[in-house]
Amino acid sequence: MTRRTLLRTALSLAAAPAFAERPVQGWPLGINTYCLRFQRWNDRRLFDYCAAEKLDSIFLQDSLDPAAQDPKHWAEVRAWSREMDMPVETGGGPILPKTSAERPRVVAALRQNIERARAMGSPIVRALLAGDRYSMPPGPVEQHMETTIGILREVRSQAMDANLKIGIENHKELQAWETRALIEGAGREFVGSYLDTGNPVFVAEDPMTTVEELGPLAVTFHLRDSVVYELPEGIAVQWVPLGEGTNDFKAIVARAAGLMPASVRIYCKPITARPPVLIPVYDSAFWSQWFPRARSRDLARFLALARRGRPYDKPHLVADVTGDRERYMDALKLQQMEHMKRSLDYCRNVLGLGVRWRGARPVTP
Repeated sequence: MTRRTLLRTALSLAAAPAFAERPVQGWPLGINTYCLRFQRWNDRRLFDYCAAEKLDSIFLQDSLDPAAQDPKHWAEVRAWSREMDMPVETGGGPILPKTSAERPRVVAALRQNIERARAMGSPIVRALLAGDRYSMPPGPVEQHMETTIGILREVRSQAMDANLKIGIENHKELQAWETRALIEGAGREFVGSYLDTGNPVFVAEDPMTTVEELGPLAVTFHLRDSVVYELPEGIAVQWVPLGEGTNDFKAIVARAAGLMPASVRIYCKPITARPPVLIPVYDSAFWSQWFPRARSRDLARFLALARRGRPYDKPHLVADVTGDRERYMDALKLQQMEHMKRSLDYCRNVLGLGVRWRGARPVTP
């Protein structure tokens, strides 16, 4: 990181927001709509589902609505949000260009996503560095972080004029301390953390580490569970319905409640139907290529998590990322709805999340 970035980081720390610890019981609960993508519903159908489930908010991610990029539709979404008393959050995708020639297109897309979020009434706009570490262009990670910081600062005035924050999702490319450095390097007055608990295991990180590192910077909080277990070649990870994995979500949510700003909304985000992935933590090339500055204490915590885990043993159709997905789509749709139901039941009955389903009315932060 450059001296200029470090100075900005120090200044942003001085301007850190105040926190108000919330009780976990009754934390307003929503869903991330990407988890229902097999249903191929339009945005109105997704709103209706959330209303029927008596949820408190909705995160529209990777919308499949034919009018998703139509400004008239953005106004419709805002109207539905008001009519249903259903706060909405939304955003876009990766913002790291693979070549310098792609930078103007990436900036233009981010600007449009900011305008779309503003028009819908979302207080944040989702973004991420890259889909995963393998999809990043050649070069050291510090270089990619500096490029992303530059892109974020290019749209700073637009984001602040729109009175929203850019939420950087911790995805499968950076560890949490690197994501924090990126956010603080850009400026936490307009950039924060889209904190996801499912992605950390793909970068050899315990989700509790992620919460502790990024919780104070969070602008939105998304719950996804994984099984994490040892193999001779490394650590296997696989996403599963909430409450059916290795993570202690009671502890994770309680820790988050004490670290995050009171305005942060929480979302159920189970993504399933994908096979286990091997993280080659015993291969030195893995660390030298992707995480040369990884912290030993974080790896030790991840290994301890894996020792407590075991493979997923419930019936599970795995066809999301295979060539057979369309062949099994009817079954995938049924499984996805069942996994969402089990995950929501866990959020409500075990974690105590949600307000409207109790017959109460959520209070907008």
